[in-house]
Amino acid sequence: MDRRGSVVEPQSGLPSPSPRDPLLSPDSHMDVQGYKWVRWRVWLCRLGAVLSLGLLLIVFHWRPRLGVLARCCSCPPALADILLIRDVSGQQHVVDVLTEEMEDGSLELLGELEVSEWRDTVQLYKEEKTLLRYYLFEGLRYVWLDRKGAFCRVSVLSEDWTCKDLYGLQKGLSHLEQSLRRRIYGPNVIDVPVKSYMKLLFEEILNPFYVFQFLSVTLWMIDDYYLYAICILVFSIFSIGISLYETRKQSITLHNMAQLVTDVTVRRNSGAEERVSSKELVPGDCLIIPQEGLLLPCDAALLAGECLINESMLTGESVPVLKTPLPAGEGKYSSETQRRHTLFCGTQLIQAKGGGPGGSGAVAVVTSTGFFTAKGNLVSSIMYPQPINFRFYQDAIKFLLILGFVALIGTIYSFVVLFRSNVSATWKELLIRSLDIVTIVVPPALPAAITTGTIYAQRRLKKQGVFCISPPRINICGKVSLFCFDKTGTLTEEGLDVWGVMEGRPAGFSELVPDPSLLPPGPMLTGLACCHTVMLLQGQPLGDPLELKMIDSTGWTHQEPEGDGKVLDAEFGGHKVLAVMRPPAQRLQAQGTSTSEAVAIVQRFPFSSALQRMSVVTVAHGGRSALAFIKGSPEMVASLCRAETVPAQFSSKLRRFSSEGLRVLALAYKPLDSNSDFRTIERGEVEKDMQFLGFLMMKNLVKPESAKVINILRLAHLRTVMVTGDNILTAVNVAKSCGMVGSDEKVIFVNATPHTAQSMPTLRFSLEDGATAAGPCSIEVITWGLYQGGFGYHLAINGKSFAALCDYFPEYLPKVLMRATIFARMTPDQKTQLVKELQKLNYRVGMCGDGANDCGALRAADVGVSLSEAEASVASPFTSKTENISCVPLLIREGRCSLVTSFGLFRYMALYSLIQFCSVLILYTVKTGVADLQFLFCDMALVTLLAIVMGKGGPSDQLHPSRPPASLLALPVLGSLFIHSGMIILGQVSALLITTSQEWYVPLNSTMFGTANLPNMENTSVFALSGFQYIIMAVVVTKGYPHKKPLYYNVIFLCLLVILFSLMSWLVLYPGPAVCRIFQLYDFSDMEYKMLLIAVAALNFLICFFVEVLIDVGILNCLRSLRGKRPSKKQYKRLHVLLSDSPSWPPLNQTLSPADHTVICLS
Repeated sequence: MDRRGSVVEPQSGLPSPSPRDPLLSPDSHMDVQGYKWVRWRVWLCRLGAVLSLGLLLIVFHWRPRLGVLARCCSCPPALADILLIRDVSGQQHVVDVLTEEMEDGSLELLGELEVSEWRDTVQLYKEEKTLLRYYLFEGLRYVWLDRKGAFCRVSVLSEDWTCKDLYGLQKGLSHLEQSLRRRIYGPNVIDVPVKSYMKLLFEEILNPFYVFQFLSVTLWMIDDYYLYAICILVFSIFSIGISLYETRKQSITLHNMAQLVTDVTVRRNSGAEERVSSKELVPGDCLIIPQEGLLLPCDAALLAGECLINESMLTGESVPVLKTPLPAGEGKYSSETQRRHTLFCGTQLIQAKGGGPGGSGAVAVVTSTGFFTAKGNLVSSIMYPQPINFRFYQDAIKFLLILGFVALIGTIYSFVVLFRSNVSATWKELLIRSLDIVTIVVPPALPAAITTGTIYAQRRLKKQGVFCISPPRINICGKVSLFCFDKTGTLTEEGLDVWGVMEGRPAGFSELVPDPSLLPPGPMLTGLACCHTVMLLQGQPLGDPLELKMIDSTGWTHQEPEGDGKVLDAEFGGHKVLAVMRPPAQRLQAQGTSTSEAVAIVQRFPFSSALQRMSVVTVAHGGRSALAFIKGSPEMVASLCRAETVPAQFSSKLRRFSSEGLRVLALAYKPLDSNSDFRTIERGEVEKDMQFLGFLMMKNLVKPESAKVINILRLAHLRTVMVTGDNILTAVNVAKSCGMVGSDEKVIFVNATPHTAQSMPTLRFSLEDGATAAGPCSIEVITWGLYQGGFGYHLAINGKSFAALCDYFPEYLPKVLMRATIFARMTPDQKTQLVKELQKLNYRVGMCGDGANDCGALRAADVGVSLSEAEASVASPFTSKTENISCVPLLIREGRCSLVTSFGLFRYMALYSLIQFCSVLILYTVKTGVADLQFLFCDMALVTLLAIVMGKGGPSDQLHPSRPPASLLALPVLGSLFIHSGMIILGQVSALLITTSQEWYVPLNSTMFGTANLPNMENTSVFALSGFQYIIMAVVVTKGYPHKKPLYYNVIFLCLLVILFSLMSWLVLYPGPAVCRIFQLYDFSDMEYKMLLIAVAALNFLICFFVEVLIDVGILNCLRSLRGKRPSKKQYKRLHVLLSDSPSWPPLNQTLSPADHTVICLS
């Protein structure tokens, strides 16, 4: 057997917010290697750990793979004690293989599972035992399957369930079956471990940063730097204490949020019902849901009754959702495709009815438990976030390696200098002095310092009502180059007002009726009143705001069954009644009950974004006149209608209303056989051969803030894109209203058709109506105007064309994505796919949405912003309480400010190290050193205070067209550090030379070395200038315009600069005997000399500041011209250049096939 296996991760069928969605994790396999313990190797490693004083164990803690290789030998995963796992992001993990003893003969209870799939027989004391081999990774349980030759998620055992299988489980499980499944699937808990303070402390101090700091403190102690070492130790203990408190507090919060244990009622195969703890639930259990609802402890498929669910915890969508029974059939069950029939863990079930005895409650079958549920996956995404691929963080590691190389050179130099100048020094003293250089060049506080800007930005965002669950993404906000927006509820108002109704007949459309209540009695009026999923809760209607407005416009009243509902059932021919819609009393009197009468809804098929429609089945009094009504997107409804019932003017009317920005819905109906069993009727049977009824138009106003924000983003050269499920013409109208498409810009529609039995795939680009009416000659003129005359154009594409484009014209996809602004009729999966495709072009993509349909895209985007009144939800990294897109520029400004601050702090900490590095090496060269208190003063009073308040400056009020850089290894950054380092060395050497050139200069005692030579003139002069340099560099690297407010807005920083400058000036000019004694400074009496030192510091400041200004305006770019112009590394920039040079693209009014493509090459 191969020693390298894989973990098969089947599609888990979770709702779109799940981070394990196949679209979000396209590579669904993990590499697994098996290892067995080797006893002699284990004992050898234990001996090595003792001899190395635990250092070997620390190395194994940092690199678990080394620990496994040292103590184990490779073997097939089926026989392994230990597994080495490489996940999809390339990170390695070590897990133990666990076993569970199964009862003899229990395997036969799971007839649908192959026994050989998961049993492992061992001979132990001559007794055969059946063992289940499994391991736990990120909360998920993986079991060994012989048939697949791999460890698979335990959910694979139930992934092939069909709807028919689920209905078969409605009878319940026996106690023995339930016990067996619990051993296989594990307990139904989302367990977030809360570690003890001791364990957290152990993990924290083994962090490489703290280990390095501990070794530094030990070195300083040996070197008699007691005071400095103690201060750093106290500071570190304080820092660790705060970190432990915050970490444990967050763990407790997440534990409380994730933990859900309650008592539930399940049905056994004997027919009896019993109360059990939700921890004991397993897939296949039959769950009895009470009428008053409950907080769901698992994922379950609804089999009987209707449930009203609040899913805001998962999606941020506050509107309750109606769930209906799963359709019976042979089709495979998937919680994603059947999400309107699936109850998700962690959601609040408000009301259940129509499924239990007496018409109350509902019945469901458990499909997923624990971390395999929707809530479990979202909790897992918080506990184990995906690594953030951001250049700034990658470059920070590389930069530390560069500093490490500098430290190595400094160590060698100092060792040579010390060895040559101090013959009496022991090897121990030489080694300690040399290693001390490493603690200076690689600042231990660097990782903490660069997060300061992010912390300040997060606090400011919270004050503005924007909550963040992933602080590192704040810096990524600063690099966003494209932002996608949902339309309804994001760019436009959530609420819709009924604008009018137009009935359609084969002969044509009737006149527009502004008020639906004025419609004559008939199918159109009945359809408007009945085709919805609104429910009553304590007498108040709950549901989609659009449907609430639609019902309200008809004037009909809503009634639901009371008690067991038998009274209403009898009134309507014995059919199971879900709701009754009754016309206004005056209409009954005026028109008579024969044409406008109460109607009972007996079956509902809820709205699905993927299907773009919903439908209901109704009956009149006595069960007669059974009708099916459908409501949805006009294109979808028309495709389900008989062609002869759709008016010829359908397309022109739809185009007219949509282009006016109206939300257009179509309705259709058909008679059904009254004797049918409507409880078991299939959706496909209902939604076909319909008769077209007409249009319902609703006005959806653009939010007043939308146009302003889009204009701000356009002026900042940030591309904006609309991604909506609405009609393409409605979307174009909204895009024009909010400024995404300018008044002088053209819209070109992209129409792609898939391959069918009758036709080949085609692709066509056509100008919007009005532009092509003049014929071929004008097309040439328009084309010339588009490409040569500077007119802008935007592409618009719908979901069907987008799917065909991806499948049959992949060579055109990047070009369409580069110019497309409007994506209409997009399903939730297509929204996620769009974000991914844009990221492939190297865009940093932002996504702003407000509902469940956007969750996949929000999580896939680099920056996802959910407009929701829910708490900082796990639906996206950012949640804004503001119900408009004004939070987007704020987020980008804060991101840019945070990124610039992080850059500044990183450079400052690097320069601080280099200043101290230069000081020490210069003083080592002249046989002296830096005093303990001098180190302490520079590190604590100067650098630490400045680093803490440097990041407090807020973001600029305006978004600038340029984005801040994200690379620490770019020419301007490295160039400025190199020049500033040169100025630092020059300044300190100048101070030393000025001192030695004075008439009163007294040379050092050459028989002594290091701090034993203090106080002396050389040390005092170098200390004085280096003290000023710490302050100078804080000013030089603190950026203001264009991404941060000017320096004078950061009042605390400004005041601190003045105080520290005054303090340093006092230490140089008038230190006094007491201060000189404490700091071991030489008290110069020559005032002219001391003023000259300050003048050198001022000159150092002016030169560095001037150099930084020149670098900011791009003076170093002249060096790039020497190597010649290179194409951008970003694909979208290269593609933009190539498209600008392509005068014939897109080819208007030409039908293209996959064979006639012209590829624009990006290589």
